[in-house]
Amino acid sequence: MSSILPVSDLRNYNEVLKNCQVGEPVFLTKNGRGRFVVLDIEDYEKDRAEKKLLAKLQEAEEAAADGTGWLSLDELKSVMEE
Repeated sequence: MSSILPVSDLRNYNEVLKNCQVGEPVFLTKNGRGRFVVLDIEDYEKDRAEKKLLAKLQEAEEAAADGTGWLSLDELKSVMEE
């Protein structure tokens, strides 16, 4: 379960970090509104990898839609032989 804490709790950051585990970010509020998120490094790296993958998939989808990026069978064979 995610933790929601006021940003002032960072004065004792060790307590905040104890609440931050894989899959369970800590949300920090300022003046009662969401402001920051503390993530475990594994979650951060996973999120970055997913973002990169989604960007590549979108790029490929756009290339497929406009016809660029497609090779004929003969072109593919030629590329594979090189």
